[in-house]
This record gives sequence, C-alpha cells and structure tokens, in this order.
Amino acid sequence: MAMEVNRVPVNDFDQWASFYDQSVKDEAHFPFMGYRKALKTVAHAATTQPGMRVLDVGAGTGNLTELFIKLECSLWAIDFSPEMLTELQRKLPQVICVQSDILMGWPVALPSLFERIVSAYVFHHFTLPEKVRLATQFIEHLAHQGRLILADIAFSSRAVMEEFKKTSLDEWEEEFYWVAEEILPAFNKAGLQATYTPVSACAGVFIIEKP
Repeated sequence: MAMEVNRVPVNDFDQWASFYDQSVKDEAHFPFMGYRKALKTVAHAATTQPGMRVLDVGAGTGNLTELFIKLECSLWAIDFSPEMLTELQRKLPQVICVQSDILMGWPVALPSLFERIVSAYVFHHFTLPEKVRLATQFIEHLAHQGRLILADIAFSSRAVMEEFKKTSLDEWEEEFYWVAEEILPAFNKAGLQATYTPVSACAGVFIIEKP
C-alpha cells in the first residue's frame, strides 16, 4: 500500500543536487549542526565487516554511503531524486544505485536482505506513523541480527525542540522532526526496540536491532 507523501517535491532535490555537499558544510547553523558527527556515529554504530551488504536509504549525494565504502562493504543506494543519484554515482561509481520512492514499497531492483540499512537526514520528511511503518518495513529486509540505523534532525522532547526553535527562527522550517519521547514509545508499540543517541543540539541517531 502506498503511504501518504509528506515531503519536498523531487524537483527541488534535483535542483539542490549540484550544491548539496556545499550546503551541509555549514554546521554552524540549523539544520546541519552536527551533520558530520551524525554520519560518523551511524558508521561506527553499524559495526560492519568487509563484504557486508549495506543499503543507504535516501542516499542523496552519497556522504553517508562513502563512509561504508571505506569500511569495504557492498553498497546499494536508493533515492527518489535522479540528480542526487547522478552526483553519487559520479563520486562513488562502485555503488549500485536504484531510483525509487521508498514510500511506495520495497523496490524490486534491491536485494531482499541486507546486513545493515542506514539513512541520514531523510525521515524528517515523514510523519510519525510513516516513520514507524518504514522502520517496520526495513526490519523485514534485514538479515538475522541486522541493524537499522537512522540519523536525522532530532530532539529528546518536544519541549527541547520548542526551546531550540526559538534560537533558530531565521533557519527553522516546519517539518516532521524526530522527537525521541514520542517516537520511541511508538516504535515499542510496533514491536521495534529502538535506542536514541543525541549527537548535537538538533541531531540524533536511532538504532533498531533485528533479533
């Protein structure tokens, strides 16, 4: 079943592709405060072995994907923006790229199982129910003892988010940002055991293990 789409149109991401890497270098301002640390936290938490199959969801230009190349993993990348994938393929030609909207279900072009599924700065475009449904879907496509690791704009509580918002009004945009105190119980209700680690004032990493 297709989910309700709540995000920026694909054409906007296509236009952003050529200068996205420059945008994320501005870690002094929202939304990319702690961006590099968040990506490195994902790579570290993955505890991969050479040859492991890793899928980067919403891979964009491949900044997270590249960290797993350095770990000698077998990499697949999915994104709904063709121009983002063009940039990724230019930088990382060894990565298998699949253009698809993950909200529309698991793409047939992807293997059915991965040891690790990762994502960075994607899920804030999805509502809380969509986050839960996508995480549940990804867990189904993880091998035994696989791991789903998600880095994104996140806050420990709604009160913390509202306080942060007051300091970032010039950059703030209304999106479906992660609120740990709300998403962790929702994950638990869906049978997903998740942990949350903050990495900056507006970024954090969620880890969900597959038994």
